[in-house]
Amino acid sequence: MTGTDQAAGQVKLFCRNLWKVYGPEPHQFFSGERGARQRGDRAELIRRIRAADHIAAACDVSFDVHEGEIFVIMGLSGSGKSTVIRCLSRLVEPTAGQVVFDGQDLLKASSKELIDLRRHKMGMVFQNFGLLPHLTVLDNVAFPLKVQGVAREERVKRAMEIIDLVGLEGREASFPRELSGGQQQRVGIARSLAVEPEIWLLDEPFSALDPLIRRQMQDEFLRLQRLLHKTIVFITHDFLEALRLADRIAIMKDGEIVQLGTPAQVVMEPADDYVTEFTHDVPRAKVLMVRNVLEPAADGLDTSDAVAETMNLEEVLPHVAGRIDPLPVTDANGRLVGQVTPHAVLNALAGKQRRKG
Repeated sequence: MTGTDQAAGQVKLFCRNLWKVYGPEPHQFFSGERGARQRGDRAELIRRIRAADHIAAACDVSFDVHEGEIFVIMGLSGSGKSTVIRCLSRLVEPTAGQVVFDGQDLLKASSKELIDLRRHKMGMVFQNFGLLPHLTVLDNVAFPLKVQGVAREERVKRAMEIIDLVGLEGREASFPRELSGGQQQRVGIARSLAVEPEIWLLDEPFSALDPLIRRQMQDEFLRLQRLLHKTIVFITHDFLEALRLADRIAIMKDGEIVQLGTPAQVVMEPADDYVTEFTHDVPRAKVLMVRNVLEPAADGLDTSDAVAETMNLEEVLPHVAGRIDPLPVTDANGRLVGQVTPHAVLNALAGKQRRKG
């Protein structure tokens, strides 16, 4: 599913003007008439917060997450990405703003309502696997169902289905200490899926894994998403991981979102030098698609050698090599949607795109 597809999808969760300020009196900046005036000028409010020896961990953050979308929030350590995802579930209490999930304002939800949401509608996976060492794989995966009060027979049945889904069949009687890091993370993923969540929140779930295992877990994650079509908010500091997994990416710096867009938009139109630095070593041929360099089709274009708009530029290179004339481009239904020229492909691969703004 692409960012373009997502634009027309149903919004599952949205976040508006979210702030998290740490300090002795964080609410002073948002209450009363003065607070309302300050909120109109983000830079001035951040200056006042810092001058008062408070820390603004999330600054006026706004975004939508569409149903079935993998929405990635990324940035370096201290950028505010983990603060934001914890505010979405209210594991961290936001100072101001709005978080709405399925039409319900979570910042107005009672403690009982929050507990119910976390037990039945939210799945959460964190960097530290958080497995219960005295329980087997089966009992770890079934634990959220036990908390829900699901009968033993039913929760064992459902846990076994999820264990098979994540590729841990045969290890259900093992204890966490008997598993590799990748296997332990699979248990954590399985446990979060056992409640059949409507939204899945993952905070750097693969960052503690070795590079090879991390790549395998990314493959597994994408496989699961093709099967389950979950709505996902995924946190990472790894730009290549973000590009590989995301339908859309929000890049954060110093508590603010500095750019939000599809992987191709971020690569082709970086908003500033901070984003440009992230994209410097990106394998453009694997990230950019034909649709990203599409031009209107010329009259009388022969469609016999058409290429698909969903092909990446690495795949289309053999088709444009040695030719001067444009290639026709078709959509999933075989309809002509435009053309791509060798010149446009080479420019995209060389990074000759203008910076956004």
